Amino acid sequence: LTYYTLLQETRGLGISPQVVADSVCHMYGALYLDSLQSYRDIETVDSAYLCNNIEWSFKVWQEQPWGKHVSFADFCEYLLPYRIGDETLTSWRESIYQKYNPLLDSLRASGVLDKEDPIVAARCLLDSIRKGGAVFTTAVPASLPHVGPEVAQLKAGSCRELSYFGVYVWRAFGIPCSIDFMPIRGDENDSHQWVAFTDKYGILYYHEFPNGVSEVRKDAMCGMPKIKVYRNTFSLNRAMQEEMLKLDTAIVPLFKDPHIVDITFPYTKDFKKELHIPKDALYKGKPRSRIAYLCASKRMDWEPVAWTEFDGKNIVFTDIQKGPVIRVATYERGRLRFWTDPFEINVSNEFHFFTPSDSVQDVTLFAKYTLRADEMFLNRMIGGTFEGSNDPDFREKEVLYLINEKPKRLQTVVQSYSSKSYRYVRYIGPKDSHCNIAEAAFYTPNDTASLKGKVIGTPGCFQKDGSHEYTNVFDGDVTTSFDYIESSGGWSGLDLGTPKQIGKIVYTPRNYDNYVCHGDDYELFYCSQDKWKSLGKQTSYADSLVYKNVPINVLLLLKNHDRGIQERIFTYQERSQVWK
Repeated sequence: LTYYTLLQETRGLGISPQVVADSVCHMYGALYLDSLQSYRDIETVDSAYLCNNIEWSFKVWQEQPWGKHVSFADFCEYLLPYRIGDETLTSWRESIYQKYNPLLDSLRASGVLDKEDPIVAARCLLDSIRKGGAVFTTAVPASLPHVGPEVAQLKAGSCRELSYFGVYVWRAFGIPCSIDFMPIRGDENDSHQWVAFTDKYGILYYHEFPNGVSEVRKDAMCGMPKIKVYRNTFSLNRAMQEEMLKLDTAIVPLFKDPHIVDITFPYTKDFKKELHIPKDALYKGKPRSRIAYLCASKRMDWEPVAWTEFDGKNIVFTDIQKGPVIRVATYERGRLRFWTDPFEINVSNEFHFFTPSDSVQDVTLFAKYTLRADEMFLNRMIGGTFEGSNDPDFREKEVLYLINEKPKRLQTVVQSYSSKSYRYVRYIGPKDSHCNIAEAAFYTPNDTASLKGKVIGTPGCFQKDGSHEYTNVFDGDVTTSFDYIESSGGWSGLDLGTPKQIGKIVYTPRNYDNYVCHGDDYELFYCSQDKWKSLGKQTSYADSLVYKNVPINVLLLLKNHDRGIQERIFTYQERSQVWK
């Protein structure tokens, strides 16, 4: 409770979740889930508690107008459960119902909205809740247990905590819902989960904070790389459990106690009903396990996401999304034993295996992690201008440089259009960009050191806490940035004291600190069968690294030994990093 309360209270203050976690650990000591005592519900849960839960579940199911479209089977699986995971039990249904019930007054009074559709009710609740304040989505230490309804209502934490919040609220109102999840994203290193519903016609919808409720087949969610999607269930998937137990072999944690069902198909367009692994792609040898796993990439590890029976010769996985990099392994003696090189399948059902070639190439690297999350910041620089003036208010000014394409690296060097001298220079962001920029530096034609001066600009940042002010643009730190409080009109610049001619300008986009940085120590690896082999360590003396004699057709991973944990596999094609 203390951790999530502090997360909520420090929202927008620039304090990282890890700092919050470290503070809580300092106050209470480290928490280890293995040290907690486990109890069986059947031996400890009070019968009065269960009766109250059952009564309230039937009450909301039968009283709400959308209840007539909820089958008894869906009621039992998606409304009746008294808990979600292993959270501490509390009597939550009545208190949540009373707290949020007024939010449905608009629906009850409406003569237009379809009151019999649970999706309409879910949207009404959500829209009102979203108006009541922001949510905080972040990473949560893996050592923390699942949260209960009291903590979930803080709306602080990761997708797990926010999904729990939604489930508690919607089930309290008789709106059946589940938590669907991907064990790991197909193009990133993390798992992800969200809340799923069906409307009265059986069409699948989903919700993840801070967004609304969307139809899956019409949303970007459907095209997101994911490999496999499962639904958490309160009931045990006995069919899956019996199938795996009859094979009499070690089972990875995801499938060991399977309160899950496979629901991949509705969430993907590039779907493969049966994935037959080519026999000539299998490594030689005899497996000790009769279960083969399809594994997704997670930094330098591989995460099992699907399973099938394996006799050492034939492997067929079912219901797989095509596209992401995957490979086959068995689970033997507590570790994965690989049976194929990593591979991907394109939309034409063609296999491409990443098997190291005898040919080599030189590679130039600019980042250690996909810049997908930076796209908004990069695009916000297009149309930005560097200006010079001898008027502190820039009433008369000249454009020194216009940015006409998004940056491709940490530091972009450009030449000034003008040979005139100016005392005041600045960067002004384009419309609707919040003047997002991390660093700017101005140089005279003959100097190697950037010009210094008094920092000037438009005060106020979007966070309203001083963390992203205009002064960050000239602090020499590429990890801090300007985020103007207004969408347009923001700028940051220098008063040089006397007029100076500007020869070149160097600028850095706002970013999540995944570019190659000057002075950091890096190491490049490539995947070769069951190992990641090093191609050597380097200290970066610019915003790029050059490695020579790198094998062609391999998966690569760049590690920063000084800071940061975000790393992602990539290939090198046409002189560019291609993230996988």
